[in-house]
Amino acid sequence: MRVYIFLCLMCWVRSDNKRPCLEFSQLNVKDSFKDLFNPRIEIILMVYTRNNLNCAEPLFDQNNSLNINFNTQKKTVWLIHGYRPMGSTPSWLQNFLRILLNEEDVNIIVVDWNRGATTFIYNRAVKNTRKVAENLSKHIKNLLKHGASLDNFHFIGVSLGAHISGFVGKTFHGQLGRITGLDPAGPKFSGKPSYSRLDYTDAKFVDVIHSDSNGIEYIKCDHQRAVYLFMASLETHCNFISFPCHSYKDYKTSLCVDCDRFNEKSCPWLGYQAELLKGVLKERMQEGTLRTTVFLDTSGRYPFCTYYFVLSIIVLDETMKYGYISFKLLNQFGMTEEPKLYKRNQPFYKLQEVKILAQFLNDVVNISSIGLTYFQSSNLQCSTCQYRIRSLMLKSLTYPERPPLCRYNIALKENEEVFLNLDTCIPKKT
Repeated sequence: MRVYIFLCLMCWVRSDNKRPCLEFSQLNVKDSFKDLFNPRIEIILMVYTRNNLNCAEPLFDQNNSLNINFNTQKKTVWLIHGYRPMGSTPSWLQNFLRILLNEEDVNIIVVDWNRGATTFIYNRAVKNTRKVAENLSKHIKNLLKHGASLDNFHFIGVSLGAHISGFVGKTFHGQLGRITGLDPAGPKFSGKPSYSRLDYTDAKFVDVIHSDSNGIEYIKCDHQRAVYLFMASLETHCNFISFPCHSYKDYKTSLCVDCDRFNEKSCPWLGYQAELLKGVLKERMQEGTLRTTVFLDTSGRYPFCTYYFVLSIIVLDETMKYGYISFKLLNQFGMTEEPKLYKRNQPFYKLQEVKILAQFLNDVVNISSIGLTYFQSSNLQCSTCQYRIRSLMLKSLTYPERPPLCRYNIALKENEEVFLNLDTCIPKKT
């Protein structure tokens, strides 16, 4: 009887102490109307860990004690949303939380400043970003007193949230571990001095995925899907490689195919694991390259994977100078994969290597053969002529660990497609 009563009392005490889960502020368009006459701002910090994935809890209790699930020795990811004129909860939020905690055992702090971002007056939301940053900085100072480290903080900001992250970084003199900006807001920030927006000096490592060329361009991608691309880099096995380049125009004309000057082993990649490039970027900064701009294209649907190959060609005929070559690949099952070919950056000069960048929507793992077609410029056409290629080499840029494939001594005719088997490349003599 005593045991029975004791257990019941324990159950009653535990259920009585269990606090309700925090919910993201549920606002709507009516709140944007109210904000026109009665502006308000409220900031709620919601903690998620693997111990409370489905139940957000406050970062600090009323007595200023730190949440019991928050581990100051682990990495802390801060998720900060942006402008929300309709007041709805970000559609990506729950998936982002799940993916992050599945990837790594971290603390996640969701910064809910919905009451402050939900307004029809965009300029008001912009002004509120400073207030949010000031509030977060106070909480961070409190966390530091509990033993947390700035180096373990990774801020991920979307739209206006990216600039909030930058303002927090400025408060701590660029000592935050990392800031990731996902489509940082352009209006009221583009063209402004570095102290008025997110800047590469705001953390030890700053990476930005931006889909609008009028904004900040650390990484440029299509389809306005920066948040979902970042999530796909965590959730899928896609290698979102990108190409260091001065401009998107240069990238589209295959001027930036060679990543050796960036990193001998690989082109830089986009997403959560980009932090692994910190060492390379630090070396570039020491050499004088303070900011690295890279470009990539994606597919139109989740998970947005594409696969890059480069075809390197050395011709033997001067007459091929103004012609061009298209190609396709056949896999082991005889299925054809046709790429999107980027413009060639230079004519085919005799014995000079020319590189053609190609993007495939499907990964071609086991390549059985390559289909080549040569097209001569209209004023030099010769249906009986043969055009000689000394060598071609096909290399995967998405998976650089795969050995390149080669073919030597090839003869082509105009407008005639030829399928050729590819072999392991012969090492160059040193």
